[in-house]
Amino acid sequence: MAKTEVILTHNIVGLGGESDQVKVSAGYARNYLLPQRLAIPVTQANKRRLDALRQRRAEREAHEFNTMSELSKSISKLIAVIHVKTGDDGKMFGSVTSGTIADVLKSQFDITLEKRKIHLEHPLKTLGEHEVELRLHSEVVTSMKVRIESDRPVEQTDAAAEAGGRDHKVTEKRGRRPEGKAEEAKPEAKGRAEKPKRVEKK
Repeated sequence: MAKTEVILTHNIVGLGGESDQVKVSAGYARNYLLPQRLAIPVTQANKRRLDALRQRRAEREAHEFNTMSELSKSISKLIAVIHVKTGDDGKMFGSVTSGTIADVLKSQFDITLEKRKIHLEHPLKTLGEHEVELRLHSEVVTSMKVRIESDRPVEQTDAAAEAGGRDHKVTEKRGRRPEGKAEEAKPEAKGRAEKPKRVEKK
């Protein structure tokens, strides 16, 4: 495949940043980079633009660093709550991925974060609280808490309350039985105490 050399005018993830001189396929350069003005051909005239591109890159990177540093301070205090479906045994169906966390950050806190910046060694598959590493910038790394909860806590609580109610009723019935026996025993005792006196013959 034919290769060509271009100078990047914008930051492209996985390829390079402004002023980088990179080799790419001729088709990629011709059909995408050059039409989108993301790169320019390597010519003597364009090489004179390198200083301006380096300056633009330095300003962009400084802005990104400051933005991500501020974000790291606030995001580290957040707890993202994710509700998942679970079975009767409490085990999760499926798992929570970096994409899931990115969606929750957007919906709960209006924070837009690329999922590639959310670092998970493996998808989360258990309920509870997890510490998740965020690589916001090459020089800014922080973490946040993600709490995974079952979407069935209300049903379990109702079932426990119902079971508790049944136990309470049984206890009440058992508590009344001795009272009934005691009341029945009283008349018998009273009857024995009131036997007629024997009359002595003169």
